[in-house]
Amino acid sequence: MRPEVPFDAVLLDLDGVLVESEGLIAQVWQRVLAEYGLRLDLAEIAGQFTGQRFEGVLAYLGTQHAFVPPPGFLDTLETRFNAAMPGVTAIEGAAETLRALRDSGVPFAIGSNSERERLHLKLRFAGLTELAGEHAYDPSWVGGRGKPRPDLYAFAARQLGTVPERCVVIEDSVVGGAAGLAAGATLWGLLVPGHPHPDGGAALRRLGAARVLTSHAGVRRALEEAGLLAPAPTGDS
Repeated sequence: MRPEVPFDAVLLDLDGVLVESEGLIAQVWQRVLAEYGLRLDLAEIAGQFTGQRFEGVLAYLGTQHAFVPPPGFLDTLETRFNAAMPGVTAIEGAAETLRALRDSGVPFAIGSNSERERLHLKLRFAGLTELAGEHAYDPSWVGGRGKPRPDLYAFAARQLGTVPERCVVIEDSVVGGAAGLAAGATLWGLLVPGHPHPDGGAALRRLGAARVLTSHAGVRRALEEAGLLAPAPTGDS
């Protein structure tokens, strides 16, 4: 990389940044909780559950709704989540961004709070497995210490041969953004219209996002401005 280029690598969230699964997951939560006697609307589920690991969601349910998961609850959730994975799709432009990074030789990794098997199911059903490559990490790589802790993004940076301070993290949630910032990375928000996101641009800016983008075309242009990607041919959108 040229000395003036501010980043060595790009670290990307999965859900809401590369794939659309959050709507499906919210519906699974809603249906399973209703079967166990707890009825929540999708707005609460999207606002409180998205980006969290199971333990965070269960802590919220216990505090706010006095819900104690009965035996078999987590097994039921796992089965239903995995059954919903064929409905996962790629966010528009995500494949083009990964391809541009790969073709330009820019190191990149995916950091997700998803359980490992489900992370790879999402990539497969979204058609992104080959483009994603070998650097797709879940909290099991760092002793279960998922976002908002910094461990996952710090680990991903190390696997790419750099430090978080030389990385840009692309996230759509405060939980994930906090992880990137705590690791020392620069945060860019990505909020693609038409897809559910747990937080808005104002929340990401308050957190410390240097930019809030609304499309993968915008991400690629920002990476061009940062010197990581060559300018796209006229007509890229």
